[in-house]
Amino acid sequence: QVQLVESGGGLVQAGGSLRLSCIASGRTFSNSAMGWFRQAPGKEREFVAAIRWTNSDTYYADSVKGRFTVSRDNAKNSVYLHMNSLKPEDTAVYYCAAQLYYSSNIYAKGSYNYWGPGTQVTVSS
Repeated sequence: QVQLVESGGGLVQAGGSLRLSCIASGRTFSNSAMGWFRQAPGKEREFVAAIRWTNSDTYYADSVKGRFTVSRDNAKNSVYLHMNSLKPEDTAVYYCAAQLYYSSNIYAKGSYNYWGPGTQVTVSS
């Protein structure tokens, strides 16, 4: 069993920054990835960013490239999402997700096995 807990969400003005954290417990990840997704009211949950656990390859949605950075700390079983130049359209609940076994489709939420409860990010204009 795997537990994921996000933290770091909050209210920020447009142009501001936040750092989200996700701590994983219950197992040590090897050949897998950690991802961040978000869901705004009335919208589908969408991919934001992901990082491979072994080689640190990173992946981003076009809407956040150049503004968001995903990183990880293997020793702490943690992954982070550094969000800069935030926009009102970034407002959503942000979820951390764990991909237990390697999948080439790192962008699909269906390829992730475990999910955190989410943390709210609100960007005011």
